[in-house]
Amino acid sequence: MSWGIELWDQFDNLEKHTQWGIDILEKYIKFVKERTEIELSYAKQLRNLAKKYQPKKNSKEEEEYRYTACKAFLSTLNEMNDYAGQHEVISENMTSHITVELARYVQELKQERKSYFHDGRKAQQHIEICWKQLESSKRRFERDCKEADRAQQYFEKMDADINVTKADVEKARQQAQVRHQMAEDSRADYSSILQKFNHEQHEYYHTHIPNIFQKIQEMEERRILRIGESMKTYAEVDRQVIPIIGKCLDEIVKAAESIDQKNDSQLVIEAYKSGFEPPGDIEFEDYTQPMKRTVSDNSLSNSRGEGKPELKFGGKSKGKLWPFIKKNKPPPPPPASALPTAVPNGPQSPKQQKEPLSHRFNEFMTSKPKIHCFRSLKRGGAAPEDFSNLPPEQRRKKLQQKVDELNKEIQKEMDQRDAITKMKDVYLKNPQMGDPASLDHKLTEVSQNIEKLQLEAQKFEAWLAEVEGRLPARGDQARRQSGMYEAQNPTTVNNCAQDRESPDGSYTEEQSQESEVKVLATDFDDEFDDEEPLPAIGTCKALYTFEGQNEGTLSVLEGETLYVIEEDKGDGWTRIRRNEEEGYVPTSYVEVYLDKNAKGAKTYI
Repeated sequence: MSWGIELWDQFDNLEKHTQWGIDILEKYIKFVKERTEIELSYAKQLRNLAKKYQPKKNSKEEEEYRYTACKAFLSTLNEMNDYAGQHEVISENMTSHITVELARYVQELKQERKSYFHDGRKAQQHIEICWKQLESSKRRFERDCKEADRAQQYFEKMDADINVTKADVEKARQQAQVRHQMAEDSRADYSSILQKFNHEQHEYYHTHIPNIFQKIQEMEERRILRIGESMKTYAEVDRQVIPIIGKCLDEIVKAAESIDQKNDSQLVIEAYKSGFEPPGDIEFEDYTQPMKRTVSDNSLSNSRGEGKPELKFGGKSKGKLWPFIKKNKPPPPPPASALPTAVPNGPQSPKQQKEPLSHRFNEFMTSKPKIHCFRSLKRGGAAPEDFSNLPPEQRRKKLQQKVDELNKEIQKEMDQRDAITKMKDVYLKNPQMGDPASLDHKLTEVSQNIEKLQLEAQKFEAWLAEVEGRLPARGDQARRQSGMYEAQNPTTVNNCAQDRESPDGSYTEEQSQESEVKVLATDFDDEFDDEEPLPAIGTCKALYTFEGQNEGTLSVLEGETLYVIEEDKGDGWTRIRRNEEEGYVPTSYVEVYLDKNAKGAKTYI
């Protein structure tokens, strides 16, 4: 099957067909090029999509990615970046292995095709010239033969005519001979040219054209084979990235399977746990006691009240302290009349006016203590260094985070110090490399930084130790108590006092107000230190062993039974007594049994 034999007379059709083949190849190149553009655009869109949903640095979104579901989503975004990268690889490989190669091949193919058809046209022109020469010699031979025949006829006519002279006959005879000779020459020339043409024509149809058409056929077959190989490459480029894309998808599935709803729930607890105890039962406010109390009882109670000057903060008695407001350590004064001469059955003093129960319950349900602290910070207040404005659990986390950061900085400085020390040793051994004394200043500076960081870490570790089960220092108690008294003082704090109060009872208002109330609270504690021992309001059983190492704490053994003299006021500590020893233990370490009939115990309804 050869085009040179089968298609020897289809030169023009072959020229059109080969041009069509090149057009098909260029069309395929254009297709692949557009596919690469689509892959690049798709990869770009995927990257932009992943970037759009990436958490912004130093924002609240970055904190949300502690949860496993958010981590899985972040992993999905990262895998989408890798996924997009594989589409970029597809585009690059198709461009380099298909588009560029085929474009170069098309140029070579066009040049090769042009040369083959140029040779074919040259052969055609040559055979056409030979044909024209043959036609010319044939016409000349025919003309000479006709002239010779006419000359012969004229000679015979002259020779038969008796009236013609002998000279005219001879002339006619010579003319006929000349014409015959010319005819013979034309015949010989025509015969030679005919033989030559036949030879050229045979060469043209059996040698030149078959060879040219065979080359064109081979060229066309190479083009077809090349486009087939390009299609295979097209598929292989996709197939090469399928395993990596599969890994990306597997990682997405793995990330989805790593989602732990229990862990996320625990993280919510760690993020928002305040460390406060839930509010207890509401006290029964018995308004009939003044009616039942005798005048002598009133006088006795008033005389006891006069024995100690009553501390007044803003002229308002202690009201009900609700959740998220730090409760005071000393018990409240008895609800007796302000005047010794008050009539038992008379109306109560406005000083003891109580708010409606429904109003207080609504106030409790609508309180948002955490936001209030940040609101006060926005008004110009600065957060305390020990994070005392935060609830206990949140404070512990912040302190632990700060300690970890300081330890990392200390380790970094120590590594730098070691590196400088090693460099100094090298300089000592090889003075030509540098002056050892030039590193002393840097070494001293690094050592000072380490000392500063270590002192800072010790300070935060001490605060962390207080939060993690040890009793806070007295100054901290005063600070917590001052928050309670500020909440009760309308002249110092306005009606939005609870809005400005942080969950642990501390304030972020002006320093003068805070220091003033701290002094009052400290004096308040000092007066109660001189009071007679508080009566027991119940008993408790130690659930765990607690070693009280700080001042004010009391060590207990597991299973030991002790007296409770003061309930947990919201700070996580319960005051107990063993014989003559008194102190605080963590509320979570004991199980409390209150005596409802004991003095100072709450009455629950």
